[in-house]
Formats: sequence, C-alpha cells, structure tokens
Amino acid sequence: MSIDRRTFLGISASLAALPAGLTLGNTASAATVDAPMRRKIPGSTVQLPVIGMGTARTFNTGKSTEERAPLTEVMAVLLQRLPSAVVDTAPSYGSAEAVTGDLLQAADARRRVFLATKISANAASAPAQFASSLSDLHTDAVDLLQVHNLIDWRDNLKLLRQWKEQRKTRYIGITHYREDAQDAVAQIVRAERLDFVQINYSLGERGAERVLLPLCQERGVAVLINRPFQDGRLFAAVKGKPVPDWAAEVDCESWGQLFLKFIVSHPAVTAAIPATSNPHNMLDNAGAAFGRMPDTPERARIAAALA
Repeated sequence: MSIDRRTFLGISASLAALPAGLTLGNTASAATVDAPMRRKIPGSTVQLPVIGMGTARTFNTGKSTEERAPLTEVMAVLLQRLPSAVVDTAPSYGSAEAVTGDLLQAADARRRVFLATKISANAASAPAQFASSLSDLHTDAVDLLQVHNLIDWRDNLKLLRQWKEQRKTRYIGITHYREDAQDAVAQIVRAERLDFVQINYSLGERGAERVLLPLCQERGVAVLINRPFQDGRLFAAVKGKPVPDWAAEVDCESWGQLFLKFIVSHPAVTAAIPATSNPHNMLDNAGAAFGRMPDTPERARIAAALA
C-alpha cells in the first residue's frame, strides 16, 4: 500500500509548524528569514530556490507504506521549506520516477515543484521512454527535460526541442556527473543553445570552476549541481571534526550546510540538488538556502577547512 493523501497532509501539517529558519539545531539559527534565496533562470523571470532535491538511489524503493514513509516526509519538508524547488529524477533511477510522481500526486503538489527528468535512451527509444516518464510522474509536461549523460545527444536534443515547441517541457538541457566529461559538456554549451546544464561540482571536485561555470554564465545557461557531497566523501573527510565557530557568520549549523553554501554562492550556479531519503537531512539541506551566503574570502575559508 502506498502513502495516501491524508497521511501526506498530516505529515506536512506537522512540518508546517516549524519556525521559518529552523534547521537541525535545537534552536532557530540567525537565518530566520521567511523565504529561501532564489536564482533566476537566465533569460526568464522564473526564480528557483538555490537548494532542490535529487532522487538517484534515494527514491528507488517499493510501494509499501513502510518503505515510502521516510520519502513522504522528505517531500513534505521540501514542499514546506522550499516551494517551487527543483525535483530532479530520471527513468534510469529504478522506481524513482514513479515514487516521485506518486508522492507529488498524493500531496496534490505537481505545480509546487520545478519537475525535471531526463532522456537516458537513444533517440529511437526516447519517445517511448518519455511517454513512460510522463505516465509515472502523473503529468502531461515537465519543467525541464535533459539529455542524460550526453547519451545520443545530437539526435536527442532535436527531440527535446520538438517537445519544447509542443509544450511538453518548458526547458531543455544536458547532464553529466563526472569531471572528465566536462570538456565535452563545454563544447556542447558553445555549439548549442541550451537552457540548463547539470554537472558535478563540490569542494572535492572543483574542475567546473575553470571553464564550464564561467562559460554557462557567459552564455546565459542555468546550472544545476549534482553530487554536492561527492557521494558522502566530504562528510567522511570531516568526520569527528566540529563545525567551525565561524560557520554562524554565514548562518550555517552543519558541515552539510557549509558544503552546500560553498556551491550555491558561486554566481553561475542556479541550484544544487542533493539527494536524501532522510527527512532530517532534507531539513538540514534546506537550511542552506536561508541566511547570508559566503563571499569570496568566506568561500576560501570553507575550502581551507576541508584541506
């Protein structure tokens, strides 16, 4: 049995009672503002919270109430703390698309998120895959459709442009998750007109700073960041280390918030999309969208703390 609307709304109501700036700490931080920081999609008036959510691995689960209960809470946190945030999924993420679609349907929340998915098949199979994605997501259109990991990107981009004209997607883009692919991504950004690029960037993988992030900024391309914690390796690097006292100067209560604020304070970044199946971690991640963002010297101090 899946989570029903009554259960979802009950969880959402309890989360709605949280103070505006509350994160994982026992008290509200200095970040007691009413709304998260947002960035405009270049060339539009649409603004997205700088923290969204990915679903790779974390939303690949079954249909039982027990399996989906933590994800229902994760989604409720996202909807309450980060309205209109990016929710990114893909047909290659197992059941993640279907779980995402079911949770959004249960909450009657399709229009309360910026829904992104991908084409992860060759162009011949892409139409059937996209039709299946729309069915799983319980929607007629998505906000962003991306070519996953540059698969058959030339022909797939042609299809994406057709679907954009047909209003089956508002925006199109390309993705990759490895630094060794970023030169190829940059070449496509130079040659093609794209709305979005999704890439990996973190304190542990800063290669995008050299070429790709400045290029996207110059070309007016929105940037989503995957693997912001480098698949957990950043947390392993600071295990046992207390959060620095100066973290409060940029309204951070955890290492995770420092890691995320380092990313989203880069002017080329539109949003980071950390994935989690833990509602407490989702609440902590959401806290990185609130309060003061680090300036250049503070970004350097965050980086030095990890060295």
